[in-house]
Amino acid sequence: MKLNLKKIFVTKMLVGLCTIAFLSSCVNDQSDKKYNDTVDIPVNQEMTAELTSPPFVPTPIGKRMAKKLIVDLEIQEREGEMTSGVKYVYWTFGGTVPGSFIRTRVGDEVEFHLKNHPDNKLPHNIDLHAVNGPGGGAESSFVAPGHEKVFSFKVLNPGLYVYHCATAPVGMHIANGMYGLILVEPEGGLAPVDKEYYIMQGDFYTEGSYGDRGLQAFDMQKAIDEKADYVVFNGHVGAMTGDNALTAKVGETVRLFVGNGGPNLVSSFHVIGEIFDKVHVEGGSLINDNVQTTLIPAGGAAIVEFRVDVPGTFILVDHSIFRAFNKGALAMLKVEGEENKTIYSGEIRDGIYLPEGGVIQSMPTAGNKTVKEEIKALSFEEKMQFGKDKYMATCLACHQANGQGIEGAFPPLAKADYLNADVNRAIDIVLHGKTGEITVNGKNYNSVMTAQALSDEEVSNVLTYVYNSWGNSKKEVTPEMVKAVRNQ
Repeated sequence: MKLNLKKIFVTKMLVGLCTIAFLSSCVNDQSDKKYNDTVDIPVNQEMTAELTSPPFVPTPIGKRMAKKLIVDLEIQEREGEMTSGVKYVYWTFGGTVPGSFIRTRVGDEVEFHLKNHPDNKLPHNIDLHAVNGPGGGAESSFVAPGHEKVFSFKVLNPGLYVYHCATAPVGMHIANGMYGLILVEPEGGLAPVDKEYYIMQGDFYTEGSYGDRGLQAFDMQKAIDEKADYVVFNGHVGAMTGDNALTAKVGETVRLFVGNGGPNLVSSFHVIGEIFDKVHVEGGSLINDNVQTTLIPAGGAAIVEFRVDVPGTFILVDHSIFRAFNKGALAMLKVEGEENKTIYSGEIRDGIYLPEGGVIQSMPTAGNKTVKEEIKALSFEEKMQFGKDKYMATCLACHQANGQGIEGAFPPLAKADYLNADVNRAIDIVLHGKTGEITVNGKNYNSVMTAQALSDEEVSNVLTYVYNSWGNSKKEVTPEMVKAVRNQ
């Protein structure tokens, strides 16, 4: 029998195309069904949304039915503290940066009341990335001081979404702190965890440099050039450190709702000493397992989950690491509980390692670099205040707010025998840095302290503050003492 190969080929092609068309139709039908099912979810009652300030989040949705959800949010322009001694006028949703956390579920009908406080100077609006509609609600919510706008929307897509102001110039409104997160839970809610927290990164642009005292104005040119002075979590340096650190217990599961308001910089979010068991990539339905660092775009978000297995202080950072230790993108999670030596032993042995011989290595110094002079303190009280401001701007990340240091990494300054024994040595370390092992309060530390580009006045202020805090020897360090060490 003679086969018509051409006819067979054509027939197979037609069958294949029909199959593809059929499967595509099925997929589209399923997508349309899912979409229509979401749109048609009935709303059975009205309730007022619970709104929370960072780092806290509202009560989980659980298995509640879809409702008409009333969200009442007030815009406030208010002065706050970027870091100690540095003031900034934030523009906020709900009085905080980031703005109030909004928690919804698929199928909710949200009636949004946006109020602009009468004492504010500017009109604002809101663009919620969870909204399917023009401007994400921005076109319907442009509101002048002393007025209120009301609009509504149906939440269709589960996920974690950013909201922000979209009034021109949009970048300026976002850069002044006008952003937050809205969570849309799936039907049945998210899986339960032990702790949930709200964290949002933002970059700020000030006329003064990092740590410059006083009320700082927004610098539009720096923002355009993307040269941030501060990159922070939750609106200011140290928002979640020291007494404000996040907390958990060994064995608990932690869920972090992490957003990035931008307006410019992408975040490389990382928890030092932890691995994310799950990451909801870009806040959506795709889940990655066993992730070390997750990328969060400006105007994006992610949900990260992990179990804490051992006690200690875990540092949260933007792993564009100079932002963490020099611009403020650093937070802490303090975990209490029993140690597990199988998972983490701690230090087993302290030995000497000299792979390049016995030559002492040191960090580069500032050399003849010119350092600017700070305003001179006229009294001991001013010296203490100026010193505290400089400490919070320069020393906080390593030595901590109360001088307790970081176990195994950075030595304490509180009640520190090494510090109190020799004031000239302390001055020299601030001026020229220190590399190698030291013993503080009976414990060995082997790390690096870089030279600080500070004036004699600034060094005297910060060391006076340190010596007169946390149970130390109450020495007063003068600029003349610093100058004498500098000139040795």
